[in-house]
Amino acid sequence: MEPLLRVEELVKTFRQGQITIWAVSGVSFEVFRGEAVGLVGESGCGKTTTARCILRLIQPASGRVYLAGTDLSQLSEREMRAQRRHIQMVFQDPNTSLNPRFTIRRTLAEPLRLHHLDDDRSVEERLHETMMRVNLEPSFLDRYPHQLSGGQKQRVGIARAIITEPRFVALDEPASSLDMSIRIHIIALLKRLQDELGMTYLFISHDLSTVRALCNRVLVMYAGQIVEAGQADDVFERPLHHYTRALLSAIPIPDPQARRQRILLEGEPPSLFERPVGCVFHERCPEAQPRCRDHQPALLDTGGGHLVTCHRISER
Repeated sequence: MEPLLRVEELVKTFRQGQITIWAVSGVSFEVFRGEAVGLVGESGCGKTTTARCILRLIQPASGRVYLAGTDLSQLSEREMRAQRRHIQMVFQDPNTSLNPRFTIRRTLAEPLRLHHLDDDRSVEERLHETMMRVNLEPSFLDRYPHQLSGGQKQRVGIARAIITEPRFVALDEPASSLDMSIRIHIIALLKRLQDELGMTYLFISHDLSTVRALCNRVLVMYAGQIVEAGQADDVFERPLHHYTRALLSAIPIPDPQARRQRILLEGEPPSLFERPVGCVFHERCPEAQPRCRDHQPALLDTGGGHLVTCHRISER
């Protein structure tokens, strides 16, 4: 199968005076139609920056992003505007992503107008249908964001993303600002939309239990690079990278009698003021070798599509 989304050697840097910050360093992955792929890692590792580069909300320094065979990175702003109907994003905080001066009706109708989708059938019909899909009453259309709860605002954010019937949706920690009970309903909604509409997701989160509930595959990111990737069950049950093991050891266990041995990493993440030369994890890895400092390991397939960047694994 051809992937719906293909990212090749994506690089994003930021300049602060004379200093260059390497936020994303050579990230590559694929997402197939109907998949939900989780992108996980600690805060500051480059997850959100990667998603924003994919959608061209910020311009990558280099690399290629293909959507259904179209190279988005080579499109002009006008050409990219036509593609935005097919590639949407749900932001982390609905309080800042929804315009407080717009009613919900205007918020949802705006994408239809911008993409000239307000002539093919009744806008009102589409608005009502989309509201029902996200479990909101159509009567909410005449309300403003401040009249909604946090969970209702995020449902409006999801509705805005799906109303143009996109091929691909990036979800940037869409449930992290919500209470746990509401978070469960949002994840259930996303799963139902995926089943009903065949949605394709890139789901960004640091909540690994949520990722396992929703995603087919998982990408583990550290210091701007993918260090492990594979089927969700395979990565969760058989993590190969030390960083992935440390992340998984921090997942809370619902049984108060159960205990899991925590893996506490020593040291700090590497500086992003210069592009990493060797393994980005070597300063914190308990099994680091001298060559880890100077040679970056390749993303090696250990079988069944389970990928990992580690010299130690490649020697087995």
